[in-house]
Amino acid sequence: MRALTSEEYERYSRHLILPEFGVEGQRKLLESKVLLIGAGGLGSPLGLYLAAAGVGTLGLVDFDLVDLTNLQRQVIHGSEAIGRPKVDSAAERIGSINPGVEVRKHPVRLTSDNALEIFRDYDLIIDGTDNFPTRYLTNDACVLLDKPTVYGSIFRFEGQVTLFHHRGGPCYRCLYPEPPPPGLVPSCAEGGVLGVLPGIIGMIQALEAIKVLTGIGENLSGRLLIFDALALSFRELKLRRDPACPVCGEQPTITKLIDYEEFCGLRRGQAPEPSVPEITPTEYKARLDRGEPMVLIDVREPHEVEICRIAGSHLIPLGEIESHLAELEPYRGRPIVIHCRSGARSAKAVGMLARKGFDNLWNLQGGILQWADELEPDMPRY
Repeated sequence: MRALTSEEYERYSRHLILPEFGVEGQRKLLESKVLLIGAGGLGSPLGLYLAAAGVGTLGLVDFDLVDLTNLQRQVIHGSEAIGRPKVDSAAERIGSINPGVEVRKHPVRLTSDNALEIFRDYDLIIDGTDNFPTRYLTNDACVLLDKPTVYGSIFRFEGQVTLFHHRGGPCYRCLYPEPPPPGLVPSCAEGGVLGVLPGIIGMIQALEAIKVLTGIGENLSGRLLIFDALALSFRELKLRRDPACPVCGEQPTITKLIDYEEFCGLRRGQAPEPSVPEITPTEYKARLDRGEPMVLIDVREPHEVEICRIAGSHLIPLGEIESHLAELEPYRGRPIVIHCRSGARSAKAVGMLARKGFDNLWNLQGGILQWADELEPDMPRY
């Protein structure tokens, strides 16, 4: 182990005087290599505090650009970073906090083709992703490389943290062998997230990372910590390694990385959804102006309608579609156009109504966001 410099003794002095931590713990941090998957909501506090703590090398995987909607929670980025790659913005902020940290930027989409190569040189992987394909890919790559993963997830007012695949402990697939059906779990963009929540969960992930890297304290392996922001409460669920787990079990069936987009988009044994016909906002408006009897159904939630709405639309939230079929009966045979925020929920609604015998159904391409882009540029976006 290398000796600390005079500047490092001073910078990390509050660590060094902790008897459980000391010089030995700081040396371990300085020599460690940690990879952050995502430089967004969870990656922001992770990057800030792990850099300040003295983690020697921080890798950042993110292919996205900073946009205005990120700034409500992704505190590693500032307004001046809008339009820039997140890895560049985050790397600059980390460098300003601690110039001694080596930052490795990976401005790519994580795939089964590059995950093992990227992960290989790091001691610990921290999952700050917001989608199922990357979560399963991260888990499987870590198990195959025998690397622990600090897992975190956030949605609306709830967050979860645990430590996967640490010294024989359970992995993500032990808890969730397969992803939920497509469309069942909305994203943060669709369902929202309280801005301070990723700060709380990301800080707990950073704490877990420091404990794992230094060997102090009791970690969360085998325990899923669940935080409820509205109730300000924590609870724990016990986790156990599944001997039949397809990737870390006694007879694993997954011995190499797979196509995770296909895996998470179509569960085994499930028939694919039929393709959904789409109409652009401009096409819809033109047909409406020609006098065609178009019906526009908004399947968002009432609080979303308070932000913005398309004139003439009828609100029926997605979860209430089947209980409002009688209201739609008079529209049978007429062109029915369904929209949501971005097109995902409305596509699901089109499929539901098609199975109920409705035809002449259309999904409004890109939802109200594309409507604003094409027809109402002053409409509020969210």
